[in-house]
This record gives sequence, structure tokens and C-alpha cells, in this order.
Amino acid sequence: MGELTHYDEQGASRMVDVSAKSPSLRMAKASGLVRMAATTLQLILDRKAAKGDVLETARLAAIMGAKRTGELIPLCHPLGLDAVEVELTPAPPDAVEIVATVKFHGRTGVEMEALTAVSVAGLTIYDMCKAVDRGMVIERVRLEEKIGGARGAYKRDGSDRVDE
Repeated sequence: MGELTHYDEQGASRMVDVSAKSPSLRMAKASGLVRMAATTLQLILDRKAAKGDVLETARLAAIMGAKRTGELIPLCHPLGLDAVEVELTPAPPDAVEIVATVKFHGRTGVEMEALTAVSVAGLTIYDMCKAVDRGMVIERVRLEEKIGGARGAYKRDGSDRVDE
């Protein structure tokens, strides 16, 4: 395991200096799940939620969240992202799966942007449906894959998945 890079030699917080790194393609994919009552999922699928189209609103919120990650996470670099793709897949009888893929040509990775996109999508689904289902759970938000950077590629192998 590597060292924590957001602290200097005296233990003070710092933004990592990436100025000496060469720009390259960076990609990160994250996923998560929102569990809910089966009736809530059906309400989403029927597009009958009082606040509007839940999945499209969550997709837009996820994209906006990824773009604003540098404002939300104190030591993240603000990035001009090249692409943010968000998949929201109903998983009957009681869940919505969220997958966000972020791409960027630059000097730092985009894992936090992908994780933020998934988190914001989950929070948006919760917000839009909380009037009918306060028992929803946002779970398993995690990095699935990344490419680029000095540490190389990462792909979750599945061995650490939680059995359902």
C-alpha cells in the first residue's frame, strides 16, 4: 500500500502537486445501488413520482456532481472533464443500479468524480422518492475500474463482493 499523498512531511493537509506529471487519458468507473420497496421501483418505472422523471433527474444530477467534485471534496483538483456517462438500470424487484464512467485527459485521476457521480445519483433518487419510501438504502458505492496514471490500471476482480 502506498503513502498518503494529501499530507506533507509535517502532517499538514495539501493538494497534491501534479505539475510534473505528463497528461494522459484517465478513466474511472464506479457503481452503487439504491434499494427500495418494490412499489417505489414501480412508481419510478411508471414515471409517476410527484417530482418528475426520477431516473433522468438522477442522471443529470450525477453529471453535475462529477463536474463539481473539486468544490465538494476539499483536496480534489478542479477538472474540466471530457465525458461523464451515467447508467441507471432498474434491478427488479427492489433496486436501481448506478454506474458512472468519467474520462479526462490530464495529470490526475478521476476516481473521485466517478464516485461522486454515483453518490449524487443515489441521493437524488432518495430525495425524489422519500415522500413514499423513507426506508431506501444507498449501498455498495465503490470504484470498479480505472485506467491511467503512475500506479496503472485497476479493475475490481469480484472477490470482495458482498453476497446478496
